[in-house]
Amino acid sequence: MPFTGLGLDPALLRATRELGFTRPTPVQKDAIPPALAGRDILACAMTGSGKTAAFLLPMMQRFLAKRRGVTRALVLTPTRELAAQVDAHFAELAVHTPLTGAAVFGGVGMGPQEHAFRSGVDVIVATPGRLLDHFRHPYAKLEHLDVLVLDEADRMLDMGFLPDIRRVLRHLPARRQTLFFSATMPPPIVGLAREMLRDPVTVNLERKVAPAVGITHAVYPVAQELKSRLLLALLQRDDVPQALVFTRTKHRANRLAQFLDRHRVPCERIHGNRSQPQRTQALAGFKAGRFRVLVATDIAARGIDVEALSHVINFDVPHVPDDYIHRVGRTARAEMTGDAFTFVAPEEEGELRAIERAIGKQLPRVTLPGFDYTKRPAERLEVPVGERIAAIRARKGDERARARINAERRAQQTAAAPPRADGTQQPARPGMPRRRRRRRFGPGR
Repeated sequence: MPFTGLGLDPALLRATRELGFTRPTPVQKDAIPPALAGRDILACAMTGSGKTAAFLLPMMQRFLAKRRGVTRALVLTPTRELAAQVDAHFAELAVHTPLTGAAVFGGVGMGPQEHAFRSGVDVIVATPGRLLDHFRHPYAKLEHLDVLVLDEADRMLDMGFLPDIRRVLRHLPARRQTLFFSATMPPPIVGLAREMLRDPVTVNLERKVAPAVGITHAVYPVAQELKSRLLLALLQRDDVPQALVFTRTKHRANRLAQFLDRHRVPCERIHGNRSQPQRTQALAGFKAGRFRVLVATDIAARGIDVEALSHVINFDVPHVPDDYIHRVGRTARAEMTGDAFTFVAPEEEGELRAIERAIGKQLPRVTLPGFDYTKRPAERLEVPVGERIAAIRARKGDERARARINAERRAQQTAAAPPRADGTQQPARPGMPRRRRRRRFGPGR
């Protein structure tokens, strides 16, 4: 079925053509018709499945016939990046319509967001925390809300947002349409869906959680200290034009970005310690092609959507299988193809086996021709945790020793000082010259 068979307005169909959409993806084909009819939707949809358009297009179609000036839809997302991405996708689809939208998330000023509430943009895309901040003020009223969307509900659960979601619900009209999207359906998410949805249409719930079919997977067994050199060797090949590289920690993201920068690889990093303007600038530069590599942590990369991204590289094996699914889902989006490489040190084999059990297949092991797996690197990406802890303890021991010596010196100085006239001890300051009192002269001297 083409998009023209979904009953969408010509302005929306024109936007889909300009974005290169030819046929609806499975989740779009199954979710858009009942959503247009006003039904609640419970969709088990992976990243890269086209789910964003699956919930945006039907609400936009319905709002075209309604008056402007009141907010009619709220989309809740787990991260700032995903909120910005959904808002940008809305703007692309709404380019030939009068519909307006705004993103509401932390890390930026509240002034423009307050204006969005007061002016009544049609669609607000928000993170729960910043939305609750606005709900403390009288201007943030959503009494005319028609549609609520929960995007990536399982990730909201992982990040501890379920209490915030329930607080948000208290500010929304009870009579509304709810579109509930989640990549997985653990029991707490099923319970939340039962609370929020009325007789929902279910979409793809029987589908097995697995990476997108267009992804080519490869595992590179490599010692931990050789990972940075292996990444550099891969980037020196012409068949890796651009890569999103995942690390487990913010510290490793910083060190890896510095390593690549020293070797003249255009790169940036994105993680929780970076300010929102820094994260936005890094992502924009990566999308524009100014950076060949974007180094990211799992939470910060949530919502990153780069058209035709060729490679995702797991510099560190993720701790849980779901994170692997979400990481590699940044490539091969919207039924395209892409490569996912995973660097596996011997101590990470257990996590890799858990991923293989979860997706139901063994990932192929490969080696890079010409790469010396035996040569020890002259520089280390980072100091091992044990050494860092030992260094911190040694530094703190030195600080305590210096403090003890200074305390003893002060005590000796106090004991050696001559007594004051009142019998108390005058602190001595050996080696310091005695200050002379400045003589003050009256006028005319």
